[in-house]
Amino acid sequence: MPRLPLTILPLAAALLVAGPAGAQMAQTSDKLPSVAEKAVPQSKAQVQLSFAPVVKRAAPSVVNVYASHTEPRGASRSAMDEFMRRFFGENGGGRGRGGAPGERAQKSLGSGVIVDESGLVITNNHVIENMNEVRVALADRREFEASIVLRDPRTDLAVIKIKSPTGGLTAMPFGDSEALEVGDFVLAIGNPFGVGQTVTQGIVSALARTQVGSSDYQFFIQTDAAINPGNSGGALVDLKGQLVGINTAIFSQSGGSHGIGFAIPASMVRAVVETAKGGATAVRRPWLGARVQSVTPDIAESMGLDHPTGVLVASLQPKSPAEEAGLKRGDLILSVDGKTVDDPEAFGYRFALKGLSGTTTFAVLRGTGRTTVAVKLGPAPETRPRDTLKVRTRSPFMGATLVNTSPAVSEEIQMDLPAEGVAVSGVDENSIAARAGLQKGDIIVAINGLPIATTKDLERVTRNSLNMWEVSINRGGEVLTSVFGG
Repeated sequence: MPRLPLTILPLAAALLVAGPAGAQMAQTSDKLPSVAEKAVPQSKAQVQLSFAPVVKRAAPSVVNVYASHTEPRGASRSAMDEFMRRFFGENGGGRGRGGAPGERAQKSLGSGVIVDESGLVITNNHVIENMNEVRVALADRREFEASIVLRDPRTDLAVIKIKSPTGGLTAMPFGDSEALEVGDFVLAIGNPFGVGQTVTQGIVSALARTQVGSSDYQFFIQTDAAINPGNSGGALVDLKGQLVGINTAIFSQSGGSHGIGFAIPASMVRAVVETAKGGATAVRRPWLGARVQSVTPDIAESMGLDHPTGVLVASLQPKSPAEEAGLKRGDLILSVDGKTVDDPEAFGYRFALKGLSGTTTFAVLRGTGRTTVAVKLGPAPETRPRDTLKVRTRSPFMGATLVNTSPAVSEEIQMDLPAEGVAVSGVDENSIAARAGLQKGDIIVAINGLPIATTKDLERVTRNSLNMWEVSINRGGEVLTSVFGG
């Protein structure tokens, strides 16, 4: 069966923005039955049990997130914007919704979850990405402005804070996403299509989904609870009314729900929230200094394994925690602190949760023997300033963001560390750099025969427009050279 295209859940521009409606919940006891163990229904009365008590407990913590970005008159325009301005006047002959003449507005709609009574709200990064104004609407229809506290594109999570809340806020407690099992009941609460707060019910369809592609740390809870555009950043709730995940993505051919939705586990969400509570504006994670790869059936057979499992150490960086712990190229890492890992994504997720102090233990297969390795936890060092450069002059690099390499940069953009160089850390969509084929993680080796060691070198070379550009890049260890017209 062909794999369905993945649809991330930002608000489509054509969505009708509904009022911040909060569904009126049934007036029912908030006392939940004490469940000693999981069991299938044993009687008709049990089948008729309602989820209303869970909804009543959880719904006040789920909010609608309205984000917008307004560019003032005179801001840089795309070719299409210029076309519309020249032939139809400013703003295409009209005023953008909610914008003043001469302004261009982008809007986004999603959901969020109050995770601290001070007003901290967790949502998806793609809900507020590139936005400069954020409003939050509570289930009781109160609305507040919010500030952006922390963005973490690698997990597609962001933390915002409600400004000057009036009255009490209800924070949703974290549940144990590690205790979830396939078949457990869950509820999804959010604001699909802007219609107002909506609750859907389903089960956990699968755990530890890794080949989804919506973030760097792929280890998703899969559910068949209906999730649609606008649910992004909303809550996946267990039957205790606790947060076990943040709804993030769907597989869809139409843009609507087909019963395959994905949520970021609460264990990762909690780590991002704790970072924000500590006052940091960026999430730092432990550095291993090793590249790992999947175990194929052929590799498994050659190692005497019954089936593929674990991750293979492909390379190590000098003086890294991996090298200092005694890991060797060819080692097979089977688990992290007792948690089995079956692919690089699962390994990256488990290791990222370990924090920045102490040690973690890997179970390792080396040759025919098994051993344990204690790895010291700490952040990747930034051995030289990154001197971030956003190229704005017309060249094959226009629209690319470039930084000086270091272990910290290498860890952030998931690449092997070269001795020295300039790395592409991002490429704007539809930019000249994107059309030239530059990719995140590329290392710029030379431009027109001149070696590039720092971003200052690259800035100097690209300061003036040229008729011809010869660019050499290192991509995954292979040097590629291309020629571009000016």
